[in-house]
Amino acid sequence: MTPNDAIAFSIGIPLLATLLILLNRQYPNIREFVTMVMSASLFLTVLNILPSVMQGARPSVKFLEFFPGISLGFEVEPLGMLFALIASGLWIVTTFYSIGYMRNHHEKNQSRFYACFAIAISSTMGICFSGNMLTLFIFYEMLTLSTYPLVAHHQTPEAKNAGRVYLGILISTSIGFLLLAILWTWILTGTLDFKNGGILADKVDGPIAGILLFLYVYGIGKAALMPIHRWLPAAMVAPTPVSALLHAVAVVKAGVFSLVKVIVYIFGTDFLTNINQDDWLMYIAAFTVISASCVALKKNNLKARLAYSTISQLAYIILGAALATSAGILGSGLHIAMHAFGKITLFFCAGAILVAAHKTEISEMDGLGRRMPFTFLAFLIGSMSVIGLPPMGGAWSKWYLMVGSAEAGFIIFIIVLAVSSLLNVAYLLPIVGRAFFRPLKFVEPTNSNDRKIVIKEAPGFCLLAMGITSFGCIVLFFYADKIVKFLTPLIKISGQ
Repeated sequence: MTPNDAIAFSIGIPLLATLLILLNRQYPNIREFVTMVMSASLFLTVLNILPSVMQGARPSVKFLEFFPGISLGFEVEPLGMLFALIASGLWIVTTFYSIGYMRNHHEKNQSRFYACFAIAISSTMGICFSGNMLTLFIFYEMLTLSTYPLVAHHQTPEAKNAGRVYLGILISTSIGFLLLAILWTWILTGTLDFKNGGILADKVDGPIAGILLFLYVYGIGKAALMPIHRWLPAAMVAPTPVSALLHAVAVVKAGVFSLVKVIVYIFGTDFLTNINQDDWLMYIAAFTVISASCVALKKNNLKARLAYSTISQLAYIILGAALATSAGILGSGLHIAMHAFGKITLFFCAGAILVAAHKTEISEMDGLGRRMPFTFLAFLIGSMSVIGLPPMGGAWSKWYLMVGSAEAGFIIFIIVLAVSSLLNVAYLLPIVGRAFFRPLKFVEPTNSNDRKIVIKEAPGFCLLAMGITSFGCIVLFFYADKIVKFLTPLIKISGQ
């Protein structure tokens, strides 16, 4: 299989998985086996593209031509390659986790869940490998539509309302802002292709470029930058594997990934630095970093706390890209990977606690660490990565973001990142502390025979997934230099 062929197969394999899942919806074991095989096949297919990208090649393929020079086109560059590896690899892990969670939590409509999940992965692959803004927009919308049934999965009034908020905000911003920005860009430049150094330089003056940047930033609502972040906490009503998809595997990562691509390949970092039209974005990102962390501190519901933590962490990536410095761009790319593994670990733990102990509120988790030591150890590892403590991967991405702030001459953002890390400590580590060092706060329930049901660890599939992602947090610390080297072309193309 050539790398060019692998691009098409990467998008097609999850769609084939969707068909096979629906055909076997009456046979859960076959359905889940199909999901596992297809997720592994996708990862191997994506790996097939990696060697050529590492050698400097840019595999590409084009299909439909909508207008002269504008087609459904795909091209693989380093940032998209990294995102594709993360999303396809974590689909395997999330599949294992979903089997343990969905069965033991007795979730309904499981076939629909697996099918929509597969479509979302296909959409994500399309975003990863998009060669122009129109292609990215098409798959961006596909991702929104395919994840809506997952958000509203439980079909309760709360879930339906969350689905409406989710769909309403993401569709309205993409149609109202992003599509307008894309059309405007085409009128100004005559192209929508992702080009080294950007396509807007010498095509537009500073103020117009600033307006365009605003439209792109708030048109890509999946990046959850304040004040259009409300859809993300609302979506936490969904099953935990969906939360993992939203926060780590696909949705929000698709948002910040798209923003980084727009800054690097549509505007160009040199152009943004010269016109000085992105300072407002840095300050809004910094405000989001701190304010979302403060809100997280006040949340007693574990998934709600993690949701606001994600909003804050996404703003790290946006801040790094807006700095438009070498270290800032590298820090943004690194943080996409580091946050994916750290945050998916935390959500896996939250789901395990729900399945095993039926607890969702942090105040109810006193002493649970003695009953579920593996789960809370994994939670500690994920927390340390999100905080940025060695030897976890998050330490390196935060370091590069601080260096990027220094390169741009913004000492204030170094302070923001440091304060945010302290807030991360304040809202994450006490959860582990009360789980291990406080007495069990509740009486364990009894069964129909009046025998006490002792709380124990979640099902094995859940533990396996948590173990893999926790290990990934540590491995990324020691291989961060490899990722930095792989992403270096992002800064070379701008002459930095």
